Amino acid sequence: MSASHVIIGDGIAGSSAAETIREQDPDADITVVTEEGEALYNRILIKEFAKGKLPEAPISIHEEDWYAERDIDLELNTVVTGVDTDEKVVTTHESGEIEYDKLLLATGGTPTQLPVDNSDAEGIHHFWTFQDARAIREHADESDTGIVVGAGLLGIDLAAICGAQDIEAHYLMRGNRWWRYALSLEGAEIIHDALEDNGVTPVFDSGVDHFTTDDDGVVTGAVDPNGEEYEGEFVGVAIGLNFNTEFLRDTDIELDDGIVVDEYMRTNVEDVYAAGDITRFYDTILGEYAQNGAWGSAKEQGAVAGENMVADSEAEEFRWVSSYSITHFDFPFLSFGHPTLGDDHAERKYSDTEWRRLAFKDGKIVGGVLIGDLAPQSKYKQLIREERVVADQKEVLLEQDVDLENLDAPATAESE
Repeated sequence: MSASHVIIGDGIAGSSAAETIREQDPDADITVVTEEGEALYNRILIKEFAKGKLPEAPISIHEEDWYAERDIDLELNTVVTGVDTDEKVVTTHESGEIEYDKLLLATGGTPTQLPVDNSDAEGIHHFWTFQDARAIREHADESDTGIVVGAGLLGIDLAAICGAQDIEAHYLMRGNRWWRYALSLEGAEIIHDALEDNGVTPVFDSGVDHFTTDDDGVVTGAVDPNGEEYEGEFVGVAIGLNFNTEFLRDTDIELDDGIVVDEYMRTNVEDVYAAGDITRFYDTILGEYAQNGAWGSAKEQGAVAGENMVADSEAEEFRWVSSYSITHFDFPFLSFGHPTLGDDHAERKYSDTEWRRLAFKDGKIVGGVLIGDLAPQSKYKQLIREERVVADQKEVLLEQDVDLENLDAPATAESE
């Protein structure tokens, strides 16, 4: 009898799992359930769409026919209300109950709302779905002033949208620089200058005390904790995600700021797996649990989950060095691994728009940031995968043209 696989979530993790399951088992029953009203699209490109740089057509990855051709049942606009892991049943608001033999949770998250007055006012946008991108593009196109909140990788997308749409915007940041957990002030200043070149003014040691609105409840601006007021008819907020786990509240699935899985994408409950942004996974390179929201990481997690769901064993482990790139400026930007972790760092500036920083933990590279020249990324990722102790050779690692052959040979058991 064919196994029944139910996947909750049709992002890149869920879709990758469905594709892998079908490749591994041509006879499996596969059902993909998603709250969204459209099939898989490229979350990386929706920011270019929101900037007005792309039409809708290139954003789609899978049309509904893609699922039909692979005999995958796609249920759009379907909200999951509960899971019974004893009876192996998923309950939905629209379709009733769906039975499963193996279940994959790939529900991602929902943008966090600022806990301040008027944070739900009309004109305040959160950026996560294609539908969000459509609303942002339409509103940005007709706005002259804007405010961006959230000094991270998602917030800067909103800032770039303001720049591309000729919105005079203020970017309110709580610290003294953008992405202060991964960049020093020297590296962040390159980003600050690029923002200003695009008509976006960074405001440091700021934030939002409350939003102001007109009599119709439409946002008109923000007041920061220092009492400074900023005008903004368009507001973008990106301060993180709340993971979509409410429907799991009556289960024994372990949650810890997401769904906890091992390196095989298995939860603590038999026959239940998870993949994508929502996971707190065991990172075999770090030797500890970690989280990562990058597209490539989610895709690989979905493939690993799908492989193991079919094999019903430890067929494949997730071992991945992720990367996340930004293409908003005249120079490229890329982060890799876990750049916000580490007990030691090394950095160097090579020009006004070229800089790099490496994060080390226990003498090993665990992540980093490259601005201007992305060429060394493959070599740094190789060192991460090899788990080589190299923190004592920072000068070699920071050479403009990195040559791994100049590193001392790895220590062997005999030399130790």
